[in-house]
Amino acid sequence: MRFCTFLFILFSICSFAQKTNKYDTFFEKGNGNQSASYSETIAYYKLLADDFPTVEMKKMGLTDSGEPLHMVVFNPEKQFDFGTIQKNKAVILLNNGIHAGEPDGIDASMQLFRDLALGKIKAPKNTVIVCIPVYNIGGALNRNSTSRANQDGPEVYGFRGNARNYDLNRDFIKSDTRNTKSFVEIFHTINADVFIDNHVSNGSDYQYKLTYIMTQHNKLGTVLGDFLNSEMMPALVQDLQKKNIETTPYVNAFSDTPDKGFGQFFESPRFATGYTSLFNAIGFVVETHMLKKYADRVKVTYEYMRSAIDFTDANYQKIKQLRLKNEEQYKPQKSYTIKWEIDTSKTLPFSFLGYEAGYKKSDVTTGNRLYYDRTKPYKKDIPYSKEFKSVKEIIIPKAYIIHKGFWPVIDLLKSNTISYSQLKNDTIIEVESYKIADYKTANSAYEGHYLHRNTAVSSSIEKVAFAKGDYMILTQQKGIKYLLETLEPEAMDSFFNWNFFDTMLQQKEGYSDYVFEDSATTILKENPKLKTEFEQKKQGDSKFMSNPEVQLDWIYKHSVYYEKAHMQYPVYRIVK
Repeated sequence: MRFCTFLFILFSICSFAQKTNKYDTFFEKGNGNQSASYSETIAYYKLLADDFPTVEMKKMGLTDSGEPLHMVVFNPEKQFDFGTIQKNKAVILLNNGIHAGEPDGIDASMQLFRDLALGKIKAPKNTVIVCIPVYNIGGALNRNSTSRANQDGPEVYGFRGNARNYDLNRDFIKSDTRNTKSFVEIFHTINADVFIDNHVSNGSDYQYKLTYIMTQHNKLGTVLGDFLNSEMMPALVQDLQKKNIETTPYVNAFSDTPDKGFGQFFESPRFATGYTSLFNAIGFVVETHMLKKYADRVKVTYEYMRSAIDFTDANYQKIKQLRLKNEEQYKPQKSYTIKWEIDTSKTLPFSFLGYEAGYKKSDVTTGNRLYYDRTKPYKKDIPYSKEFKSVKEIIIPKAYIIHKGFWPVIDLLKSNTISYSQLKNDTIIEVESYKIADYKTANSAYEGHYLHRNTAVSSSIEKVAFAKGDYMILTQQKGIKYLLETLEPEAMDSFFNWNFFDTMLQQKEGYSDYVFEDSATTILKENPKLKTEFEQKKQGDSKFMSNPEVQLDWIYKHSVYYEKAHMQYPVYRIVK
């Protein structure tokens, strides 16, 4: 009897061992609706790095949580020096858990690295894979089962905000968080050729498990953008279809149902792929559908990454050459678009797999509610707009000059590997100078800022005194698009619009009306031309005419007493 019991136990152990494996992920050990925690994820990658010489894991700076950001690398040649790697291989960077309640990429990437290390899938010959296992560590540690109200699994997941409640996918250009600062270090260290950011979508209901955002090709640049739009993206879609995975561009339809059509999502530099595109990296956002089962979402995320790796590996030389060639179109004296808008005059018929939708009386509120009927799937052509047009351009200057006192901006430029020199002596230089002519400011906080928008400047050519140590930044360098997007105040995600220069918007000096009345009399008496302008403004502007305080302030602001710093943008352009 004891012998039979022993055999039964031995058989059970063997049977269990056949079903489990040392390298099974937490997701694979569960019921298909569970996701690994932060500590489980890091422990798993440590296991791979310890057991396989093709895998390396490194700590790369801190995050707001106090935990370090990790970088995991797979290279079948067991070489991990990126100065060497970039000479003859492409580099793909995978980013996971930027919104920690969207963990599909976290679990899919563990399987991907395991399968590469074990040889379950063919290792790329010409491409090195880099992965950030969990980007939003603070959010991942804040695990719950309720904050993703519209999402079907997993059972437990992280939170969207990071340890300081920042949405990290709005932080790339401003870099308020330690997470972003560490990401910037990783990104520039490896010089990624292709970037994939793994997410889960919200919004409409439809048949697809997988949607995607590709870097907006007009904004990326004609050389690299045309390649992405006409070659790479179609090839990825076709490869996924071979795996029986239908996909669609991100369904950017929130105010209406998608059957009426939609336009491509525009990722400005606050977003991950908007930022990486400034350095001529091809970017993708994987957006699995929130209403699909978690196991299915993990699978299609895995397959998208595999398709992207396979295409990059087969076309690595072309991608690297086009990245370099793409830089050549941005040169001083050429125009550069700092504002885009979707071109609704250019639409493409797109075969969309959706569900019939309608409205019915709400069981909860007094209004009507939208619903989708999954018993009525459809396939129909809908209009899709993916072309953007330029609505505001600037001429690329030869250089920018920034006073050394604006160290927060200078530190960001340095961290993004921007080359610069410092003036060796006090000097006077002829520059193009901007005055902030107009701007609007948001009424509510957005990611720690009160954003400016609709910024307008006036410009003039002036001779300006600069001090020893002020920063001279030539635009003809790899980071030229980063410079233009951050230092041109009218650009959507400029440092000005993100409040880096708000001290210049506040007037520091003033006057007492009763004292300045005498000065104003003298000013007008000694400046006949100014007096004529003053009288004409009173006659032509009834509001001005009826407001003595505004009249006195107008004279003050046209006098030598008015401080030059007020509304003066402290970044200057050398145009010749």
